[in-house]
Amino acid sequence: MQIDRYKAAKLGISVEQIQNILYAAYGAEQISTLYTPTAQYDVILELDPKYQTDSSMLSLVNINSANGNLVPLTTLAKIVNNVGPLSISHFGQLPSVTVSFNLQDGYSISDAVPKVNQAIKGLQMPATITGSFQGTAQAFQSSFSDLGLLLGLAVIVIYIILGMLYESFVHPITILSGLPTAIFGALLTLLIFNSELDMYGFVGLIMLIGIVKKNAIMIIDFALELERTDNKSSHEAIYEACIIRFRPIMMTTLAALMGAMPIALGVGTTGAERRSLGLAVVGGLLTSQLLTLYITPIIFLYLEAAKRWLKNSNYKAEIRSYLELNWKD
Repeated sequence: MQIDRYKAAKLGISVEQIQNILYAAYGAEQISTLYTPTAQYDVILELDPKYQTDSSMLSLVNINSANGNLVPLTTLAKIVNNVGPLSISHFGQLPSVTVSFNLQDGYSISDAVPKVNQAIKGLQMPATITGSFQGTAQAFQSSFSDLGLLLGLAVIVIYIILGMLYESFVHPITILSGLPTAIFGALLTLLIFNSELDMYGFVGLIMLIGIVKKNAIMIIDFALELERTDNKSSHEAIYEACIIRFRPIMMTTLAALMGAMPIALGVGTTGAERRSLGLAVVGGLLTSQLLTLYITPIIFLYLEAAKRWLKNSNYKAEIRSYLELNWKD
């Protein structure tokens, strides 16, 4: 049905009024209810079915104009026979088209989503047409967007626990100082092997945080114990801790590497899907292992020197005197 909107506007008739009068003429409406001792019956008023399919009956339908006159509906609308869709799907009150796809064997949803996005860009659709994922792909995207937040929360929780354990705000920073190099190594490994940072890769990063901080804890905890019990300086304590704890660190790191190696190689029927997890763990462990024994002791010495400087300096007295002077003024 094509509505002459210009003519309808001149008569003060809106499209919504035309829709309502069409529904009143051709639709069904409950006008009353009959009650009996045992049941109730709805009274439905509707047009005789033989007239519902006759387009010529449209001339019998009238609509009130703005001045109260009855206007035949045929003067405002006409029925045009044409080929069109049986139904029009809508999403968010906008016309939409659903394109479904199934995954081939050996491919995961993380592989399909970038390919679909690339295909959409290749269509060069106008700006008025947008696309979005639904179903499993949408669930994957929503869960993937929250993984970065989970990674940050994992670091914060570890920092709080370490702060409570060592009763210090400084030593957790020393322990977590190896995380940037580990994450850099994991991302570099994924890039070298042309593997995307999917959900499994993020799980590998979270696992990497726990393994890398464990190596730093083995060094820092031993160094602090030497400072307390043997009254050794920071240089002597961290040097001896690195030498003594080198073998346990290497053993635990190699054990984790060997355990993640089959996953990194993609062994198994669905090994290709989990390959990014193994690559992230192996790459992060290799880089962190090479740099932790150098970065962690240096940061430990710098932070210990900063603690001693703050402890021995008279900055507290200076702040107190400054506040007293301002209070007097």
